[in-house]
Amino acid sequence: MDRDAVAVVLEQLGEPRYRMDQIVRAQRAGAGSWDEVTTLGKPLRAELAGHAPLWSAVPEERLVSVDGTVKWRLGLADGRQIEAVLIAHAQGRRTLCVSSQVGCALGCTFCSTGTMGFGRDLTVWEIVEQALIAAQEADSQGARLSNVVFMGMGEPMQNLLAVFGAIEELHRPAPGLGISARQIAVSTVGWVPGIAAMQDFPLPVRLAVSLHAADDQTRSRMMPVNQRYPIASLLSACRRYCDKTGRRVFIEYVLLDGVNDSVDDAKRLARLLRDGRFHVNLIEYNATGGEFRASRPERRERFLLALERAGLEASVRRSRGADVAAACGQLVTARS
Repeated sequence: MDRDAVAVVLEQLGEPRYRMDQIVRAQRAGAGSWDEVTTLGKPLRAELAGHAPLWSAVPEERLVSVDGTVKWRLGLADGRQIEAVLIAHAQGRRTLCVSSQVGCALGCTFCSTGTMGFGRDLTVWEIVEQALIAAQEADSQGARLSNVVFMGMGEPMQNLLAVFGAIEELHRPAPGLGISARQIAVSTVGWVPGIAAMQDFPLPVRLAVSLHAADDQTRSRMMPVNQRYPIASLLSACRRYCDKTGRRVFIEYVLLDGVNDSVDDAKRLARLLRDGRFHVNLIEYNATGGEFRASRPERRERFLLALERAGLEASVRRSRGADVAAACGQLVTARS
């Protein structure tokens, strides 16, 4: 819903503040239209229906991977589309990969979303509604939405006001989703002003940085943003963040065959990160129709071993949902 428009109507009508919580509870319970928000009287429902739909993000397509990953294509009120992905884990936990923009302006060459260009920023509630839809799905599976990662479409740090507002709502106890701040992660391609802004955000969410190369020449080929914020300035911003918050940074590193996956690349990465404030997540590349190929398993294992021998904490993030184009780097829609 357009929460601002709804709030204005409620205020103009002199309705108590708890009406908004009643509306959120109804969404969380699966109400699809104002007529189904039965905690509100019929005249109020009719008034609200005349100003804004109950949902601003509506599922248009739902795909399920063989590994249980669920991907939605969601239609927005202006006709644009986004995608969101729910990943299943053991013990009934679920992680939502949420989008923060329609498309993306930063054009990373290994990412399908970058081919869309930039459409627009999402509002707080367009982000939150992705989580409400995912929470309903988790509930139907007898599970719970336990984690949210801002790793879907868009660069979260170019839409920080909405991202921070959405995090606050996701973290808020009922009728919010009550997700622990430490189970929420914001991933950036290296937008340095955003990293600085995150230092002062009061909730202890996790910061993930997409590095993907250990030298500027390779990184600039993969990620045009590196020409604006090269590796040295990016890692300096990360270290300032660590110093101020006392938290470490998760380094995302997609392994591309013959591009950034040699043992020498691993040694260079280890030298960059050797002060112990980082954890490296090695990511399997998912085909996006571009020039790159995934690293072979033996190269990935040698890369991981080289990092570990250099004293870095590192792990491999396995691909999920690739058969329905739901894996990392594969989110793309026709309408941006």
